[in-house]
Amino acid sequence: MDLDDLEPRKGKPQLKNLEPMGLEELQEYISILEGEILRTRAEIDRKEKHRQGLDGLFKV
Repeated sequence: MDLDDLEPRKGKPQLKNLEPMGLEELQEYISILEGEILRTRAEIDRKEKHRQGLDGLFKV
């Protein structure tokens, strides 16, 4: 079990108001979000591989 699993789940993140942002700010914001998506997918892959390793260990 990962220590992160012990922390209480957080609600949905607050949506950012995009209206006052200019084009460059919006493009930078998209880049930040795309980076966060890549980081999240990498963490999902890491956890899936960990689970597969445990599943293989406990198969009868």
